[in-house]
Amino acid sequence: MLISHDWLRALVPHQRSADEIRDLLSAHVATVDRMERLREDLREVVVGRVVQAGRHPNADTLWVTKVDDGSGSLLDVVCGAPVVTVGTLYPFARAGTVLPGGIRLEKRKIRGEVSNGMLCSARELGLGADHSGIMALDVEVAPGTPFLDAVDVADVRFDVDVLPNRPDLLSHAGVAREIAALTGVAVALPPELSDLRGLPLPLPIAGEREAAAGGITVRLEDAAGCPHYMGVIIRGVTVGPSPDWLVRRLEAVGLRSISNVVDATNYMLHGYGQPMHAFDASRIAGRTVVVRAARARERLVTLDGVERELGEGMTVIADGERAIAVGGVMGGRDTEVNERTTDLFLEVAYFDPRRIRLTRRALGLSTDASYRFERGVDPASTAATLELAAGLIMKVAGGMVDGSPVFVGRDLDQPRAVPLDPARAARLLGDRLEASEITRLLSSVGFAVQPGAGGVLDVRPPSWRPDVSRDADLVEEIARLRGYDRLSDEVRPFRPGTVPDHPLHEMTRRVRDALVARGLMEVRPMPFVRGDDATHVRVRNPLAEDEPHLRRTLLETLARRAEHNLSRMQGDVRLFEIGSAFEPGPAGATLPVESVRVGALVMGRRRPPHFTEPLPPSFDAWDAKALAEV
Repeated sequence: MLISHDWLRALVPHQRSADEIRDLLSAHVATVDRMERLREDLREVVVGRVVQAGRHPNADTLWVTKVDDGSGSLLDVVCGAPVVTVGTLYPFARAGTVLPGGIRLEKRKIRGEVSNGMLCSARELGLGADHSGIMALDVEVAPGTPFLDAVDVADVRFDVDVLPNRPDLLSHAGVAREIAALTGVAVALPPELSDLRGLPLPLPIAGEREAAAGGITVRLEDAAGCPHYMGVIIRGVTVGPSPDWLVRRLEAVGLRSISNVVDATNYMLHGYGQPMHAFDASRIAGRTVVVRAARARERLVTLDGVERELGEGMTVIADGERAIAVGGVMGGRDTEVNERTTDLFLEVAYFDPRRIRLTRRALGLSTDASYRFERGVDPASTAATLELAAGLIMKVAGGMVDGSPVFVGRDLDQPRAVPLDPARAARLLGDRLEASEITRLLSSVGFAVQPGAGGVLDVRPPSWRPDVSRDADLVEEIARLRGYDRLSDEVRPFRPGTVPDHPLHEMTRRVRDALVARGLMEVRPMPFVRGDDATHVRVRNPLAEDEPHLRRTLLETLARRAEHNLSRMQGDVRLFEIGSAFEPGPAGATLPVESVRVGALVMGRRRPPHFTEPLPPSFDAWDAKALAEV
């Protein structure tokens, strides 16, 4: 999951550096695999002060200026801006600087006057579309200060390793919630959403199976695949380019801008974790939206231009005539928003995770929306995110909401309360914690904690945490919020077990020690390979479609390790593996025959080169035989 530091700061206005936030996330929330500083292409640009400016003697539209760039001497710079103000600070690129787009500036004469660089506009720096004039800076820094240090335009991108049990972290709001708990800074509405017009929306028109508002009727026929569905009509929008701030938000997480309407829905997906879709309302046949199961061999051209055959069990969004979207996965080409669109139907829904997972696999189509739906979005956030999205679309594309939103379906049940005994938490953690400290920690991330009978706490998880269902889950939350580094390192008395180790475990340990003593390194690859259904066992739910089988021998995976090393010019390999191999079971068996085996791979030179033996002999079949006799 890509997370923008600037976007986080808009949600939680903290004063921590990007490095501190990275360390907090890795220590308490989820591992940050990578931290990337953006706009490094502006690293050579500095702040320059115009000390002198006059009209170019040979061109009416040019200026000849002297710029203080902090080097100790004034530089002659020719500028084509309509206005240049003496004493003002501007971004300055010296001769030799490479600007965004790969343009290298050279010292050269322009109409007879030497120019030693460029005073830059926002467009030349890739910070906007304004090319009418150079970018005046309202900062108090010395000339020569790096532009990135003087102006807050360089975002930092975190690549967070979000595990499948934490879908709440698949958004900036979810990560911001954790940062707020760790820093004590309250979550706020970002500045770009603080001035939305037309809000709050009217209360939705609700129905368990059907509701109508704004000239459109919504009918829910597949409640199992879509427990609830909301939508609202927005009329009078103008589809066009997005404002610069929205483009920068999306670019910070690796997305390109498409249009103001589509960008607004992508903003809500990455900002608040709620996938949503905007339909061209004028192309919805019969002014009816139907959430139903796909019909056998029904076909739909999705937004990527591919015609797909749908299958029974898939949830589709349809109009009065045909399917117009694959629910929770991707919209259809027929109702795509384009530059001629003026009326929108904005959809926000909760889809069944299992159904989305099956649909995604059947179609071979993985999207940002399906990735979140199949892990589980917050079912209680549908109305709030619909309102924010409608306000954001009206802000960037104009238009007004027509009537009330519609809501069909039912709200999902609230998570049940989990009893937590502080004494049991102390036993699991090895440290005694007061009930007040447990309450403070859990409440900081949205858990509702109430005192119960006998000192037990009744803890109700928030709607965005479906993974918490037992007291051990709560203890894990306490441990990570408090900090794993604060766990006691005291060695406590214990009673050794009386049950002996399994003979297979003992044998495995002896074999491992013997092979390591011979200089081999142990590998533990995944047991999945590309095989044949006739000879190998196929996995029903493979991690990768190109490796859907279980290996029959360890050599199948060891050989791939050899290929990996050889492709990197490493021919001296000494590897071994102790793992399971799988054979098809006898007729009528539901499980394969699994056996633990050991395999070894040696190739290249027997010993590292030495001045006493520059060319050591290579491994041969006798070496392999010697290993087998260990």
